[in-house]
Amino acid sequence: MPTGTSDILAAVERLRAGGVVAFPTETVYGLGADALSERAVARVFALKGRPSNNPLIVHVSGPEMAARVVAPGAFSEDALRLTRALWPGPLSIVLPRAAGVPSIVTGGGPNVAVRCPDHPVTLALLLAFGGPLVGPSANLSGHVSPTTAAHVREAFDQEQALVLEGGACRGGIESTVVSLLAGDARVLRPGLIGAGEIGRILGRQVEVGVSDTGGGAGGALASPGLLSRHYAPRTPAMLLARAELEETLREEPWRSAAVLAFSPLPAEDEDAAGTVHTLLMPAEDVEYAGVLYAALRQADALGVERILIERPSGTSEVWAAVLDRLRRATAE
Repeated sequence: MPTGTSDILAAVERLRAGGVVAFPTETVYGLGADALSERAVARVFALKGRPSNNPLIVHVSGPEMAARVVAPGAFSEDALRLTRALWPGPLSIVLPRAAGVPSIVTGGGPNVAVRCPDHPVTLALLLAFGGPLVGPSANLSGHVSPTTAAHVREAFDQEQALVLEGGACRGGIESTVVSLLAGDARVLRPGLIGAGEIGRILGRQVEVGVSDTGGGAGGALASPGLLSRHYAPRTPAMLLARAELEETLREEPWRSAAVLAFSPLPAEDEDAAGTVHTLLMPAEDVEYAGVLYAALRQADALGVERILIERPSGTSEVWAAVLDRLRRATAE
C-alpha cells in the first residue's frame, strides 16, 4: 500500500522516540534514525551489525539542513555548486562535521557525508521530522542492499524498523560519495554520478580514489562502501569474463548454479553443471545498476551452490560503479 500522511506521522513519532524507520530513496532503502541522537544511531549500528568505524551518510532535506551538520563555514562554494546541480539526487558530499553530530555517526572520524535523497516519501519524512537522519542501507552489514520494502522486511521485523513503502528504487546502487575536504574534490565511492559530471560542474578535474582502508582518522573509513567484502549474497559468488564463465560451468562438478549473464548460455554449458538458472541482465549500464541487487537476491533465493556473474565489459563511469559493487560482492 502506498505511503500516506498517517504513515509519515507514525514514522516521525517512531524517530522522535529514538526508534528506527526504513525509508525509500532513489538508490536503495535506508535504515533511518535521528542523526543527532547517539542512542538512536547506536541502535542502527546494532541492528545492522555494522563495524563501528564504518561511517553513516546523513540524509537532509536540502543545503539549509545540511549546514546544520557540517562545521561552521564548511559548506563551501563547491558544495553549493554541486547541491544546486545535483540535489536531490544520488550524491553524498563529505565535509568537516559540526560539533553537534555524534562521533558514532562518522565512525569516529572528523568528517561527515551528507546527501539529499530524490524520493518524495523520504523528503516528506525529513520535512515532517524537521531534522537530519542517518540512512545506511536497510540490510544486515555486508549483504546485498535492499531495493524494495519487501527486501527490508526480510531482514527486520516491524518492531525493529517501521518500513515506509516507496516502490522499487530506480537507481539500484548506492550514491556517489565525493570528498570536498581542504579544497580538493575526490570521488571516494563511485555511483551513478561520475567524476566527469562532478568535474564539469566544478570546472576542474576530480580525482577518483577508492581504497579499502579509506585513510580516515583514528581508523575511521573515509566513506561507506569501502570494505573489501560488501554487497554480498550468502551464496558464494564469482565474477568471470564470458569465456571463463562458460569454461567454469563445463569443468566444475556443481549440481546447481545461478548465472547472471548478458545472453543465454550454450545448451552444453547448462547441461554440464546440472541445474543452471540463467538470469538475463540488461546490456545498458543504468538499467543494469537498477536491477543488480534484485537479481543477486533472486539468485540467492534459488538455493544453488554457486552464483556466477558475467563481468561487464563497458567502460562508462556507471559501469565502473557497477564493477566496484560486483568486485566487493564476490570478494572472498
